Amino acid sequence: MTASTQDFDYHTPQVAAHLKLVTADLSDADVEEIGRRFDAIRESIRTDLGEDDAAYIHRIIRVHRALELSARATLMASIFPPAWIAGTAMLSVAKILENMELGHNIMHGQWDWMRDPEIHSTTWEWDSAISSDDWKKSHNDMHHMWTNVIGKDKDVGYGRLRVTTDQEWKPEHLGQVGLNVLIALFFEYGIAMYDATMEAEKIDAPGHPRLRALKKVWTKVKPQMVKDYIAFPLLSGISAPTTLTANFTANILRNVWTHTIIFCGHFPDNVEYFTEEEIEGESQGEWYLRQLMGSANIEGSELFHIMSGNLSHQIEHHLFPDLPSNRYAEIAPQVLAICEEYGLPYTSGRLSKQSYEVWRSLAMLSLPDEIRAKLSMSA
Repeated sequence: MTASTQDFDYHTPQVAAHLKLVTADLSDADVEEIGRRFDAIRESIRTDLGEDDAAYIHRIIRVHRALELSARATLMASIFPPAWIAGTAMLSVAKILENMELGHNIMHGQWDWMRDPEIHSTTWEWDSAISSDDWKKSHNDMHHMWTNVIGKDKDVGYGRLRVTTDQEWKPEHLGQVGLNVLIALFFEYGIAMYDATMEAEKIDAPGHPRLRALKKVWTKVKPQMVKDYIAFPLLSGISAPTTLTANFTANILRNVWTHTIIFCGHFPDNVEYFTEEEIEGESQGEWYLRQLMGSANIEGSELFHIMSGNLSHQIEHHLFPDLPSNRYAEIAPQVLAICEEYGLPYTSGRLSKQSYEVWRSLAMLSLPDEIRAKLSMSA
């Protein structure tokens, strides 16, 4: 591999030489030129980073802290329904901002250029059950390097869901729609165990990997649970029970939102999957093409993009994972122009459309291939 992330149609198989089919009209020189132009976009942004970008991330941090402080104060009176609703709403938004636009992007190294020790990928610890170290290894090092490569990118279905016909059907997939509902509700805990288990399996140590992973996750989760389910409720006095339910609701809403954005950016129709053989000897230009075809954007307002951590620009994020997220809206038209010039796909759609496609595909792919094929033919 020469590339680095650093400096469905459910009716037919997804992998089958799709990279070659999509790029059939492109010469080696075309692919090289596409890579050069994407490199140029990246470099133009990197050399232009400055005070406005720093002001943006500091502003998001201030907004997050103000929302959380206001929410905690309001929930002191959560025994009254209006205060419960307002406090829960503010806390949910604060947690989503911290998780998406702050934690995810800071730990990608998007703001390391500022050399601010408080906003740096090596020091930031987010309000999530997921260990920052485990997440950076599984997400930054694995998922972004091996995007949608079957057998390499473990995030394809997270080891539990069948999201492409190139994954072998198993009886356990019959219940994957219901399983995905549970994954959405408790997303941070599922991903935490998933990441910790992968790291534990790499280490030759006493004890079962899952037990070691569970212990590690509990070490991270315990102080968060004490904060949300003991400390702040007790501080609310007579409002303790309602504050506890508000904190629980905010965590659930954050999990469902995060799950929705991630799944809509990775598993809707027309997102492609690849084989290890297909990417052998992959050039920088080909790496860019795989990122482009393995991601999908979600259309929405500026506020929607911020609340999604700008992962609504999933294509741009996969092309340039270490560029500050506030620049993706600026980059997107340039990426689209290159795609139109070379006849490359640029998958994008409203949240409702992408979400429908994800859940429909999960339902169809939960069925054995022969049954799914018959349903597809009769549709």
